[in-house]
Amino acid sequence: MSHKIGELSKLTGCNIETLRYYEREGLLPPPPRGNNGYRYYPKDSVSRVNFILHAKGLGFSLTDIAELLSIQVDKHSATCGDVKVIAEHKLATIARKIRELEKMYQALEKVAAACDGSSASAEHCSILQALASDETAWGR
Repeated sequence: MSHKIGELSKLTGCNIETLRYYEREGLLPPPPRGNNGYRYYPKDSVSRVNFILHAKGLGFSLTDIAELLSIQVDKHSATCGDVKVIAEHKLATIARKIRELEKMYQALEKVAAACDGSSASAEHCSILQALASDETAWGR
C-alpha cells in the first residue's frame, strides 16, 4: 500500500513542505508518480520519516541523518561501532552547547538580578547598559 503526501503527513505528523524538503535533500527517495501526477510514497516511507524525525529530535543534522539512513538501509556497510561514533560526536556537541547555554544563563541572570525593575525611564536601565557595555561578562 502506498500513501499520498497528505496521508504520509498525517501518519507521521510531519508537515507536507518538510516532506518535500526531505525529498529534495535526498533523505526520502523520490516516490513514483501516478498518472494523476500525485506522489505515491511506499509504505516503508512512514518508518523512514519517523526515523528522520526521531533523529532530528535528538539533534542530529541532516548530514548525520543521511549517513545514519544509509547505514540503516545497508546494515552490512558499517558496524555498530561506526554508529556509536556518530552518536558520541553528537553527545559531545550537545554537551558543548549545554556549557554555552549555562554561561549565557549565568550572565543574563546576573544582569537581570542587578536590575531593580522600577518604573524609571529605560534610559537608566541596567540591563540595557550591560548589553551596550564592552564587558566580557557575556562569555565572548
